[in-house]
Amino acid sequence: MAAISRLLRSTTSIPYLAGKSFSSAVASQAPSYNTPFLHPKPQFPRKDPRDRNVQWIFLGCPGVGKGTYASRLCKLLGVPHIATGDLVREELASSGPLSAQLSDIVNQGQLVSDEIIISLLSKRLAAGEAKGESGFILDGFPRTINQAEILDGVTDIDLAVNLKIREDVLLEKCLGRRICSECGKNFNVASINIKGENGSPGIMMAPLLPPAQCMSKLVTRADDTEEVVKERLRIYYDMSEPVEEFYRSQGKLLEFELPGGIPESWPKLLQALNLDDYESRQSAAA
Repeated sequence: MAAISRLLRSTTSIPYLAGKSFSSAVASQAPSYNTPFLHPKPQFPRKDPRDRNVQWIFLGCPGVGKGTYASRLCKLLGVPHIATGDLVREELASSGPLSAQLSDIVNQGQLVSDEIIISLLSKRLAAGEAKGESGFILDGFPRTINQAEILDGVTDIDLAVNLKIREDVLLEKCLGRRICSECGKNFNVASINIKGENGSPGIMMAPLLPPAQCMSKLVTRADDTEEVVKERLRIYYDMSEPVEEFYRSQGKLLEFELPGGIPESWPKLLQALNLDDYESRQSAAA
C-alpha cells in the first residue's frame, strides 16, 4: 500500500495525466483489426497527433513486439516510451535493494509483483515530471486487473493497443531475442518463414540483426529459454483476459493482429491508428 500511495502522490501532480484527449475518440470508434490483410477505412476525423495529449498503453504477450512498435510510435509522436520491462532490467543491473529479489522472480518466469512494478513506475513518472515530459506510451503495464484499476484511478488512458500474434511465431521470436552486452540494445536473430495452410495465411519475419560492432557481443537473456517462455505465456493468458475486458468495456481497446514483420505490420498499424497520413507528412517535411 505504501508503494501505491507513492504512485498516487507522484502521478496526480503530473499535468498531462488529467483529462481526455482526442485519442479517446479513436478508441471508441475504431474497429478491432484482427484480420491480417484488412485495410481499414478511417472512421473518425484526422487531427494532428501533437494535439492529442497521447496517453496510450500497449498490451500483448511477452515478446510480441510491444517495445518495438511503442518506441516507433513514441518517436513519431514525440512522447516518452515507458517500458516497465526496461525499468525492471535497470533495477536488476543496479545494486539496489530489489535487485536480488527481482533476479529470482525473472529467472523463474514469474510476474513481478504489483507493488514492485508500481514503485518502479512511480519513480519513472516522477523523473519525467521533473524533465517536463508531456504524454506517454506505457509498454508492459498494466498486466493485471489490479494494476489496470490502480492506473485508472490515477490517469485517464485514451487507448489500449492489444498486439496479437500466433503462439508458434511468438515462441520463435522469444527464443531469438538477443541483447548487446555493450550497448544494451535489443536484437533478434530468428528468421521466421511459416507457410500458410488450412486457410490460414503464412507469416514471414526477417531477423533484426545488430550492426557489425555488436555482433560478437550478443547475449541471450537469462529468462529466454523455452521452458521459461512457455511459463510466461501461460501466466499471461490467465491474467490478460480481465485486463483486455476492462479496456474493452470502456471502448478503449484496439486489437491488432500482426500480419508479419515490421515492413508488413508497421503501415497497417499506422492505418489502424489513423496515423498513416501523419507519418507521410512528417517524412515530406524532413
